[in-house]
Amino acid sequence: MNVEKLVEIYYAVDEFLIRFMPYMEKQLLTNSKRKPTRTCSLTLSEIMTILIYFHVIGFRNFKSYYLHLQQFHSNDFDQLVSYSRFISLIQRTVVPFYFFTQSLSKTKTGCYFMDSTAIKVCNVKRSYAHKVFKPIATKGKTSTGWFFGFKLHLIVNDLGEIMNFQLTTGKVNDRSPAEHLCKNLLGKVFGDKGYLSKALFEKLMDKGVELITQIKKNMKNTFMPLWDKLMLRKRSIIETIIDQLKNISQIEHSRHRSLPNFLVNLIAGITAYSLKEKKPSIKKINIYDLQ
Repeated sequence: MNVEKLVEIYYAVDEFLIRFMPYMEKQLLTNSKRKPTRTCSLTLSEIMTILIYFHVIGFRNFKSYYLHLQQFHSNDFDQLVSYSRFISLIQRTVVPFYFFTQSLSKTKTGCYFMDSTAIKVCNVKRSYAHKVFKPIATKGKTSTGWFFGFKLHLIVNDLGEIMNFQLTTGKVNDRSPAEHLCKNLLGKVFGDKGYLSKALFEKLMDKGVELITQIKKNMKNTFMPLWDKLMLRKRSIIETIIDQLKNISQIEHSRHRSLPNFLVNLIAGITAYSLKEKKPSIKKINIYDLQ
């Protein structure tokens, strides 16, 4: 275990929570009948650090990872609680985790790539018997076939940084969250044919975002600048990022037993990726060099 990386993550999380928690507590509704929250030997910063580091260190099973911490790294934390107690504490981090991820530094380069991916919660053939996400998960279809679960919509820049993300049910059209993903961004956004829409193009153009997609075979060919054509071919960067989120950060698996823990696992995986020093990136093409 890289103790320096662990300390680095803890410092970043703790500095954020020092500023965020007083603001969050002011926004909570007061309830005189509410019972006092049970105190814990682990701080919120330590809980979030443990969750993020799980996606960094490369363990495939969270229980094995936590038992490893208890056996070999108990000195790095004040007092580690039991595994079952820690699982019950995870849901406390949902809101702070989301805002911490959104607060991480991102570079507005003016060149962005947008795509979505399926987050399967079980095999589509077992969807009728699935209980944990039965009220909210839906069937959806991608280019690889049918699935049961959710869709994760992402927008990234050419440096490999995740600018924004949104989780929807599996049947939501890719075009629906596009306007939210591009919020507060200016420049060009490259997407696949799933984002092809005149109405969406006009909405984004009014906000300073130019949506560039490939055209379908039955559509007339239109003029496109050479730089746009070349950058459209670089869309593989977002597919690489999605692959890292799923296979390294493990944002997708079928072992969830509650919705809050599913959300925390997803956001913690995105956070772990965002804190990586080396991310997949592309070199911008200078049109004058080509000429």
